[in-house]
Amino acid sequence: MRRIREEYGADYAHYRFGYCEWLDYEAGDDLAAMYAEGYLPYSGRPDILGRFYMARSARLPLGRFAFTSENRRIAKHFDGAFTARAYPAREAAEPVHTLFLDYFATRHGAVMSAERLASILATPLPLALIEYAKDGALTAAVLEVGDATFGHFWFSAYDLSLVSQSLGLWLIQDGARRAKEAGKDHYYLGTVYGPKALYKTNLEPVEWWGGSAWSDDLAALKALARAEAK
Repeated sequence: MRRIREEYGADYAHYRFGYCEWLDYEAGDDLAAMYAEGYLPYSGRPDILGRFYMARSARLPLGRFAFTSENRRIAKHFDGAFTARAYPAREAAEPVHTLFLDYFATRHGAVMSAERLASILATPLPLALIEYAKDGALTAAVLEVGDATFGHFWFSAYDLSLVSQSLGLWLIQDGARRAKEAGKDHYYLGTVYGPKALYKTNLEPVEWWGGSAWSDDLAALKALARAEAK
């Protein structure tokens, strides 16, 4: 892997200097080790493939992962409701592209262009697409990076008529459950910035990356995220 640092900002009066930490993935790299160092795959520029950035990410140590009462409540709504199949994300057909683009346009605004989605699907990383269908109709899809030791819930899209029933959280729960059943060590949940990301703490036990080590101090994580709303 190739390590890159780029200057971001400076507070010279207090001797605090900001640098962005990047990794460029190369064939043969240990992906699990990259994730374990707090890195996540970058998708901000369609012309850059295989880059990772360091951020405040969250993960589940699957040896201790178990559904909470809230997880079980959500599971009652959706367990058994879908048929699921997994295959290489590069093989995604047009209905999947449409699902993602419509979902992001409605839910998050103009953050997922067709060009960006195409670059994500073309990543050199081992990326799987998990399709969830109900009565033969595509209802949800998850893009998941992983190997035999870990999984990473990277992006998801789903029928927004089910958002009030917490389908999004169920998709993460289901991914973590599948990873544990497969004997994996960790399941990565993405970043935790701002109060809206704190739904990820509804899974237990969550660890988060603090810059040099993983922490299980959820009170500190919640304080950081909530402060970012101000």
